[in-house]
Amino acid sequence: MRIIVAAFLMASTVAPACAQMTDDLFPSPIASTEDIIRVSFTEFASIPDIEGEPARVMILVDEPGTRRMFVNDMRGPLYTVSYDGRTVREYIDIDDSRWAVAVEAGRREVGFQSFALHPQFGEPGTGGYGRFYTWTDTRNTGSTPDFRPNGGDDTHDTILLEWTARSPGAATYDGGPPRELLRIEQPFRNHNAGQVGFNPLASLGDADFGLLYITLADGGSGGDPLNMAQDLTSPFGKMLRIDPLGSNAANGEYGVPAGNPFAGGGHGGALGEIYAYGLRNAQRFAWDPTNGNMFVSDIGQNIVEELSLVTAGANLGWNDWEGSFEFIGRSAVSLVNPRGDPTVTYPVAEYAQSDPLLTSRVAATGVHVYRSRTIPQLTDLVLWGDMPGGEIFYLQADDLPNGGQQSIRRVLLNDGGEAKTLLQLVQEKNVEQGKSPSARADLRFGSGPDEQVLILNKQDGVIRLLVPDGSP
Repeated sequence: MRIIVAAFLMASTVAPACAQMTDDLFPSPIASTEDIIRVSFTEFASIPDIEGEPARVMILVDEPGTRRMFVNDMRGPLYTVSYDGRTVREYIDIDDSRWAVAVEAGRREVGFQSFALHPQFGEPGTGGYGRFYTWTDTRNTGSTPDFRPNGGDDTHDTILLEWTARSPGAATYDGGPPRELLRIEQPFRNHNAGQVGFNPLASLGDADFGLLYITLADGGSGGDPLNMAQDLTSPFGKMLRIDPLGSNAANGEYGVPAGNPFAGGGHGGALGEIYAYGLRNAQRFAWDPTNGNMFVSDIGQNIVEELSLVTAGANLGWNDWEGSFEFIGRSAVSLVNPRGDPTVTYPVAEYAQSDPLLTSRVAATGVHVYRSRTIPQLTDLVLWGDMPGGEIFYLQADDLPNGGQQSIRRVLLNDGGEAKTLLQLVQEKNVEQGKSPSARADLRFGSGPDEQVLILNKQDGVIRLLVPDGSP
């Protein structure tokens, strides 16, 4: 008989008759006390509330040319943060009515999702000078989308916009209206867009320089009901790679790199924009600065959360697989023949949503590969974690596991000699702020200058900087 593990989290889902409840997806739970790393931190900067609600920060990146960091709030503002954290200034609000973007941010999973600064943003005389890109959900659905789903409702659109500042170092954005590069019609309201970003390891002259990576979830609902993640004619459930300064795409607004795995036709109608596929809801990706490994964290359905390596043309399995296990339905996977398809790229690490360490809401996030020597206990580690519960995990970057959760260990934050999770810190900060303690952290990682690691969340507006022990 086929062995199936079922997580009965959706009352509307009926599991197969042979399904069984089990907590034995992996041989042992995540180690709660073994090999814990404690890291010191400082409260580096604060992002302002909007109408009494804490900032919903998503992405933080460094911009060396202007010696500032940039961070966005899902409701529309993009802020600059000085290198000492003391000055936080609104650079632009893309939801300002003059831009006609109409950011859709009325639900937890929609809004101004991500942004990326062109690697030449602060370099005068270059093609990317002053250019940055925003990846946002919008209520403005009057324009014809470049891509439509295989069904569902027209709930909103997700658009990629290019903005061009006249003086990138100016305190506030001084350019004109944005140029629309790409528009996606969304069939459902949950897990739609993901991250956009340029490869920070690529230099001028490298094939990857100036190419924009984009993650797009499978469209939402649950279980990929429109079967789009494995459909190579659809952008949903994919990692895309485009040249934002090019023009050979079907709409003429961006370029399709010749080096993409399905570019140039002859692949059965596969989209040339696709870099990798089989993603469910890939929130974050990042590169290892030492060996170039590219990692992506992908939120699972109801059973498995995963961290995977990504290569050109890789199939990460969804919705045939959830993590290392064959996907049966919205609340069931099979335990027969795990990792059984040699054509699939399976996770380097994964964890069960039912693990006792975690809260009732579970979602993988990440990722930062730390190769600096500044904080010795973090050197050569891959940092990722669980978004709602605020758990920070680590793996050995030079000895990656082959799936499962047996290699996952915890990073805790040293608060006056007491080791705490991010959620604990957020809850205590909420009390200081006169607010009710949040039930979730919404952990994100940010990258500052000199490989700084900054910890973001959506509940208290505080950006925390990891620092060496004994730092003031």
